[in-house]
Amino acid sequence: MDAVDATMEKLRAQCLSRGASGIQGLARFFRRMDRDRSRSLDAGELQRGLAELGLVLDTAEAQGVCRRWDRDGSGTLDLEEFLRALRVRPGARPRPPMSQVREAVITAAFAKLDRSGDGVVTVDDLRGVYSGRAHPRVRSGEWTEEEVLRRFLDNFDSSEKDGQVTLAEFQDYYSGVSASVDTDEEFVAMMTSAWRL
Repeated sequence: MDAVDATMEKLRAQCLSRGASGIQGLARFFRRMDRDRSRSLDAGELQRGLAELGLVLDTAEAQGVCRRWDRDGSGTLDLEEFLRALRVRPGARPRPPMSQVREAVITAAFAKLDRSGDGVVTVDDLRGVYSGRAHPRVRSGEWTEEEVLRRFLDNFDSSEKDGQVTLAEFQDYYSGVSASVDTDEEFVAMMTSAWRL
């Protein structure tokens, strides 16, 4: 394992110690930091951002990570590639490994949401499954039902918040949740209850 892989393992462990949303929370934080929408961070921004979250890298570690995911020679890391790598152990699949049982229940939940069957979940698909009318902010007039459904969808939409969630994005979200659930039985029970499968 080289120095950058060791650094990524350190970050991955720190994120996972924060529970199911550790890596996802880091992703949201960095996307907020990316004010110019360049989808990239330099070593200083990476180091400062991680420090704000209590995740410490020294300057050499931050520079090594940036060099590894500098796709265009700009001296900055590609944020999406970095976050994808953070979710994956070296040599592993594109997300933390899950059992076939867990993958099957995640796929079943996605299929329930994907009413159109086109492989993408949108607000229109959600309308057929859920109603936002009872949400407190809809009742108060602060949000529309459409806004509630869109915000719900944004939880799973990992990239540009484009209002479309793919199976891969849905699996990415649940791979973080899966990391904090000990047994397949508990994970299946949680998914079955949450999605009324």
